[in-house]
Amino acid sequence: PVVTGFLHLGGLRTALYNYIFAKNHQGTFILRVEDTDQNRVVPGAAEGIEDMLDWAGIPPDESPRRGGSFGPYQQSHRLDLYRRATHVLLERGAAYRCFCTPQRLQLLKKEALRSQQTPRYDNRCRHLTPTEVSEKLSQGLDWVVRFRLEKGVEPFRDLVYGWNKHEVADVEGDPVILKGDGFPTYHLANVVDDHYMGISHVLRGTEWLTSTSKHLLLYKAFGWDPPQFGHLPLLLNKDGGKLSKRQGDIFLERFARDGYLPEALLDIITNCGSGFAEKQMGRTLEELISQFEIGRITTHSALLDLEKLPEFNRIHLARHIENEGLRQKLIRELQLLVEHVYGDQQVDQEVLEKEYVERVLLLRKGHISLLKNLVSSDYSYLWVRPSVSREQLQTISGEVDEIGKLVLGLMTRQAAVLTVEELNKELRSLQKQTKETKYSSVMKLLRLALSGQQHGPSVAEMMVTLGPKEVCGRIRKALSS
Repeated sequence: PVVTGFLHLGGLRTALYNYIFAKNHQGTFILRVEDTDQNRVVPGAAEGIEDMLDWAGIPPDESPRRGGSFGPYQQSHRLDLYRRATHVLLERGAAYRCFCTPQRLQLLKKEALRSQQTPRYDNRCRHLTPTEVSEKLSQGLDWVVRFRLEKGVEPFRDLVYGWNKHEVADVEGDPVILKGDGFPTYHLANVVDDHYMGISHVLRGTEWLTSTSKHLLLYKAFGWDPPQFGHLPLLLNKDGGKLSKRQGDIFLERFARDGYLPEALLDIITNCGSGFAEKQMGRTLEELISQFEIGRITTHSALLDLEKLPEFNRIHLARHIENEGLRQKLIRELQLLVEHVYGDQQVDQEVLEKEYVERVLLLRKGHISLLKNLVSSDYSYLWVRPSVSREQLQTISGEVDEIGKLVLGLMTRQAAVLTVEELNKELRSLQKQTKETKYSSVMKLLRLALSGQQHGPSVAEMMVTLGPKEVCGRIRKALSS
């Protein structure tokens, strides 16, 4: 990737397809940092990209951080290689020095736009004689190196788009391959690097499809065999517009910070695209690797509906909760969340005990999309034990002691194995054993005793989630206060 910013969903998808393709074929997934446009490099972006690939669970096998046999993996550290490659092309007559000033190039561009044509270089310096070149060099004039585009490009077979060719010489001027600052442009750098790093396959965004014929002309000029190319269709938002980078909406850091699981992101960005025999939610990374077929990637854009992300996360969060090892990590995270959100409300240490937190996770599995849902106001009753007096309960019903005894009896008898549905039935029959308290008043009284609140989840749901021990403790406390 280029390091002009931080990793977003489009970049993650390109990395993911490269990763699962490499793993599917027992290959090596390489991260090469393209930082040849020094004006646009954002400090820390290269490290940030690698951090986020690690977070997403798709770490590169070779990279600037990990190293490897074909380093360095950062283009700004390979300048000598590009200079030598440029010298070869100059010697062969496949490239030439261009002395046109930025002012002249600007005029060409203005002129083309005025006559409603696509701006292109007019190849003026292509025709300089060796004597004219020497003369300009002796005058100390600034120069860049341009590649001589030839007509008659050969078609190539793209892994996604099939047979393709673009007569670049008909629509473009000769492109710059080495700039005045000694840095290459992408066109030269990616060709030289792919050759010397022994790259077999390149999966990249469809915006590079029309440049591929140009790159193949460069391979031909060097006398090298090119890798195989596959161009991935665009990732767009659900109404077909470009994904918005404003406010950091699609950057991975935002999703990590909001508590989304990387598996949910990998799942949604492949689910909305193609490359698989069927659409399916809830794929794991192992399933993505084993089921991926590059021939199944279609050429139409992938439409991403981020409103569905919570549902994808719900599925993967449930899987994490079911897994003994992953669940321990969630327990620690939830304990920290509770302390952070409710720390100033005298959270009883007992509700932070591992067994209690684990019980909450297992009971709410499949009902929550994000772990932080469990510290929302709806669930505050789990973490903050209410201070409710007997007098408050008596304003709802005069049969406070009778209702309390009935609930304590129910809880000690069989509540440990009751579901929400079964408990609802038990509560209805329990109300019939009171003399004059209506069902709605019994529910109101229990809700107040258990949560100190007027609203929230159903009483049965609260009782099941709290568990018999906690329910009995809270009712006894309310009755005796």
